[in-house]
Parts: sequence; C-alpha cells; structure tokens
Amino acid sequence: MACLHDHSCEDHDCSSGWTLYEHIDLPKVSALNEAVPGSVKSVFKAWEQRLNSSGLKFKRLLIEIQFRNKKAHWSYFLLQGHLESNEGDPELLVYIPFTSDVKIKSISVVGGVDGTSPSKMRAFINKEGIDFSDAQGMQAVQEWDLVENFQGTLEYQTRYSKFQNVASITLHFPNSFGGDTTKIEYIGFKGEATKLKRDVVATIVYELRPNPSDHKTKAEGGGLSHVE
Repeated sequence: MACLHDHSCEDHDCSSGWTLYEHIDLPKVSALNEAVPGSVKSVFKAWEQRLNSSGLKFKRLLIEIQFRNKKAHWSYFLLQGHLESNEGDPELLVYIPFTSDVKIKSISVVGGVDGTSPSKMRAFINKEGIDFSDAQGMQAVQEWDLVENFQGTLEYQTRYSKFQNVASITLHFPNSFGGDTTKIEYIGFKGEATKLKRDVVATIVYELRPNPSDHKTKAEGGGLSHVE
C-alpha cells in the first residue's frame, strides 16, 4: 500500500521517522547491474536531501580514491550521484545491511524521469549473497507495484510484522516504466533501530544455548501513503 502527503512540509517535519539511513552499513552496501560501480551508495541519505543527486557526502571520499588510484570512472560517479542500471538491462538488485537490527515500517523510492523509474519492488529480509537467479526464483517477503515518485512524497508501507529484526534487506527492481534502463535517486526507510548489534545478537544466542558438557542428561529414546 502506498501513502501520500495530505499536508505541507512547511508546517510539518516530514523527515521525522526517516532516520534509518543513519544505521545503514554503507561500506557494505552493494548493487548488481549498476552502471557505475559503487554509485548505489549515493542514494542513501537524509530525507530532506532526497532530491539532491550531487552526491556531496561522497565527494571527499571519491576524490581521495581518484587521487590514489587514478581511475577515471570515479570522476563520472562524482557527477552522477544516483544509481543507474546498465543500458538495455533495467534489472537492479540492491543489498542493504544495517549496523544494528531495525524495524521497517515503510520504504520510499525516488526514481528517474523519462520512464527510468522502477515499476516494481520486491523485498527479501536477511538474505545475504543472493543474485538475480536467486531473486527471480525466491518468494519475496513483500512486493509492491510502484508509481513514478519524483518528489519523494510517496511511501510504501510494509507488512510490519514481517519486517522485524532486520539485519539486512535486499531490494529487487525487475523493471522500469520505460523498460530499457532503471534510475534511482533515493531509497529511504522509515522505522526504528533496536540498537542491538548483530555480533551481540550472535553472542547472546551462543551464551544462552545449553552446553552439553555442562548439562549432562541420560540418553533419551503493508500499502501506499503520503509521507508524514
């Protein structure tokens, strides 16, 4: 379900709740079929910066990489500031890990103009290392038919009970409205972070699991809405 604004952002803090980007493990974010390697990282930013595709936050990092490695394609990334699929192939698969478990209430996607916006989105929870063949053959936790959302005022609600304890989310964009290329300017998540680190979770589970040597026993036989 998709929700849409019914108020002015001048009188309301529309960025409230869209803070999960602060909990994204950005260095580990990746995308399959991106035209410019690493450009996927530029689409995760504060909600109020969702229409800013200059990638200012990444210029310092990328300039340093360009200086050390002298790779010309980094200059192109500096100017691009958005995620785009390879020409003629609109499919994208975006892997987003978090630094702590999160609960996701809704997702916002700002796509490109001229038919380059993604037309469908599928989500997989806590699935690492999947590729296109995996995504195409797996049942998604949830799917959405998208609309062209150039201002970022639409949000896609999740089936909230299924988006608890999210360590990572993989978003599959099979196609775009135009069909040739997919372009994404912004991806945002509304929800809350549990503050519980994944390595801490693993430690707790391990410590709570009974140790056989210590316990010897006898043998036994969502929708679409306006951003608010």
